[in-house]
Amino acid sequence: MALAVEWNGARLRKDLALIPPRAALGASMVFHGLGKLRGQAPEQVGGWFESLGIKPGKHFAVATGIAELFAGAAAIAGLWTRPAALAVLVTQAVALGKVHGKNGFDITKGGYEYNIALMCIAATLLVAGPGLFSAHEGMERLVEGRGAKKFLRKARPSPLLRFVKLLK
Repeated sequence: MALAVEWNGARLRKDLALIPPRAALGASMVFHGLGKLRGQAPEQVGGWFESLGIKPGKHFAVATGIAELFAGAAAIAGLWTRPAALAVLVTQAVALGKVHGKNGFDITKGGYEYNIALMCIAATLLVAGPGLFSAHEGMERLVEGRGAKKFLRKARPSPLLRFVKLLK
């Protein structure tokens, strides 16, 4: 099946430009999420969370690991990108507020430099969505249909199509 590109070159470049940030954010979040979920990590991270005042620690460690893993996988695939971006913004805001904020900006001193970078990427994806080259775009095209049906659904979207577009 061929992909017909109806936009000008600038639109195509903008959609292509969303791939590297999605990949970078996704890889970082999958790495951090898995680190909180493997082996004894939930207990260890949970104990650390409790020392920061986040209770119950193990529960929030597992929840954070799942949120980061979901956000990373979703960003890489370009599926549910906006909910994934929100998950990143929440987890990194907590990390900044509870751990890194007091250390200043410099990452080599435990600062929030990296958290801000992740939050900026997530904010970009929250505003822009996943772009043309994403699993979401393929799913949206399937729900829209083809031919006259596609134009009718664009003019009068079904509840399913509205929901799919909302999660973009």
